Parts: sequence; C-alpha cells; structure tokens
Amino acid sequence: MGSVREYFSSLGTGIASLLKGMKVTGKEFITPKITECYPENRDTHHPAERFRAELHFIYDAEGNHKCIACGSCERSCPNGTITIESKMVTTAAGTKKKKLDKYFYDLGSCTFCQLCVTNCPTDAIAFDNDFEQSVFTRSKLVKQLNYLPEKEEPAPTPEELARAQAEREAKIAAAKAKAAAAKAAKEAEAGETPQPGTDNK
Repeated sequence: MGSVREYFSSLGTGIASLLKGMKVTGKEFITPKITECYPENRDTHHPAERFRAELHFIYDAEGNHKCIACGSCERSCPNGTITIESKMVTTAAGTKKKKLDKYFYDLGSCTFCQLCVTNCPTDAIAFDNDFEQSVFTRSKLVKQLNYLPEKEEPAPTPEELARAQAEREAKIAAAKAKAAAAKAAKEAEAGETPQPGTDNK
C-alpha cells in the first residue's frame, strides 16, 4: 500500500508542476511581443541617446571644428584607437602654430569608454548612436573624422606683419637690456668684493 500511495503522490506532484509550468507558458502566448522587427522598422526605431556607437567630429554650420591637435584624446585612449597627424603653420601674427591635418579613428578597436571625449579640452568630439556600422573588411572601420577640408590660416596683412616684427624686436631689446643690467650688477658686486691678499686700509 505504501508504494501505491507514493506513486500517486509523486504523480500528483508531477501533474501540479506541469500545470504550473503550462500556466507560465500560457501567459507568454498572450503577452504582447517586444521583438524588434529590424531592419523593417529602421525608419521608426531609434536607439537611446546615451548609446555610444561611433566617435565623430562636431562641426558648426560653417564647417568649422574645435580640434586643436593637442593629442589629449590620443594619449587617453587605452587601445590606441585614435591617431592624430598635425602640421605646423604660420599664423597671422607671424608665429608658428600646430594645426590638425588628419584625425583617424579605428572603430574596430574602440571600447566606447568615452575617455577621449571627457579628456578633450575643447569639446571637439562626441559619440553618436548610429549603430549600423557593419562592413565586410576591418580596414573600412578606420575612418578619418575630419572629413571636411581643413581651412588654411588667413594670410597676414602688412600691418599684422609689421606689428609682429615690432613686438619681436621689443622683446629682443628688453631681453638685451635685462642681460646688460644683470652683467653690470654682477661686475659692480665683483668690484666691491675685496680680493684675497689685499689691504683695504
């Protein structure tokens, strides 16, 4: 009798467990589906704004960006994703200035940590949420972010050149005067100092 009682008890427990599982399954049959029909819903579906998908340059309406080629983003990237090529140009004041030439970004190596964005002193770069970046070759994941032609420095006017030359000459004259004053003070100090073996009486 004991074995028969155990058999029906375990049978009842199994049926109860089966009904409990079927209850959960039945709920899923009538629950609205949340599967995204991609790419059919490409025009209506938009990812979250905070989603990081690709680094890009921030251009204004006139096609200008804020990158000064300081290299902060390149140094802060843990994977070497960013490569900056710069060049030296002459400004309107006649001085030398480093300027961005090419800005390369390897999307295939990026971990989307955003250290480059947070360390940029001029807020020249940002991440967008365009996640459609599939390509057939990894070489296509290396992108040049400054896709617009870099604008040349305006040619200095004769007045600006004359002003820069005058400023340089004034700095040189001030440096020479300072050096001469220091030399005279040193010589005067040496003349007042008694020499060994001499009598000042």
